[in-house]
Amino acid sequence: MSGTDLTYQYPRPSFPPPVSYGALRLPSRYLLSPLAGFTNLSFRRVVRQIGGVGLATTDLISAAALVHLNEKTERLIETHAEDSPFAVQIFGHDAQQMIDAAQMLTERGVDTIDINMGCPVQRVAGQGAGAGMMCNRDGTLSLVQRVVEAVRIPVTVKMRLGWDDKQLTAPQFAREFEQIGVAAIAIHGRTRAQGFSGVVNLEGIRKVVEAVERVPVIGNGDVRTIADASRMLTTTGCAGVSIGRGALANPWIFRQLSQWEETGSWDPPGGFDDRLDLLTRQFGYLEDQWGDRALTRFRKMAHWYLKSMRVPATLRQAVQMAPTREAFYRALQDVVEAGPTTGHRTGILPDMHIPVPAGPVDHW
Repeated sequence: MSGTDLTYQYPRPSFPPPVSYGALRLPSRYLLSPLAGFTNLSFRRVVRQIGGVGLATTDLISAAALVHLNEKTERLIETHAEDSPFAVQIFGHDAQQMIDAAQMLTERGVDTIDINMGCPVQRVAGQGAGAGMMCNRDGTLSLVQRVVEAVRIPVTVKMRLGWDDKQLTAPQFAREFEQIGVAAIAIHGRTRAQGFSGVVNLEGIRKVVEAVERVPVIGNGDVRTIADASRMLTTTGCAGVSIGRGALANPWIFRQLSQWEETGSWDPPGGFDDRLDLLTRQFGYLEDQWGDRALTRFRKMAHWYLKSMRVPATLRQAVQMAPTREAFYRALQDVVEAGPTTGHRTGILPDMHIPVPAGPVDHW
């Protein structure tokens, strides 16, 4: 079965040329977005094995923690031979720390460094990092330029449309970033004030695309299906698409998008048994990194897998809260025996609802 039915609603766009970050040419225009707690090495490895990923990026990394050789941060920037090309996203408000972190990453063979200007969380934005950088034009341009000039690998920026609807500064930033040597710009189509509420402003992303002359602009936000990606590319003119939560719900989405671009059709996502295989494979990779600590670090990811597999809440909880490795696999066996509550083991499962952070953004 293929996805050609959606092609009639959202025709394949005239795809732009392949995406390059300076001298780094990406194998596809479909990127795994950085998501704190999720886009760790174990998940990056499984989506790489499925195929279609153009670039994968780490969790959000504190530049201060990195330069002070924080153990947890060291684990977050670990990579693998199959995890290529590979980006690390850093945040901070101190220019020297950002430079030191970028240089350290260059020495470790990272392919590209992404500067976060989009994180809306108060403890980040309130310190002048993340989305808070959009409120300090001169300081931000100086910081980004110093990082660009300090390393020999491509430096990119990810930002939102602006702080709020009255300060939609992303096009101006994009124009100036291009002039100081930023290799690419990823834009989430919401303001900081929006958080994840409402819908992505595709026209806002288009204005960022129109503000630059050469550097690729990567669109981000609300892309969960082929139709969403088609709408993003067609409406905005962006060079590529970055996907976060949509990849947690459907790790096959990058392969599907690459198939769609090449042929106009695509294979369905994996069913119950396929997702179970990914779950156990990813947990094994996490154990390789974290040993006994893998259980607690896998709880959030296990929730996504099991929910997409249509596993009842009681069985999901037993897997997520298993106190030992043995209990974890016993709980998984119960999942196998029960099967999905809707759909069946080998066919396409019903779509799942993808929740996003809710409530006042200042409280995050």
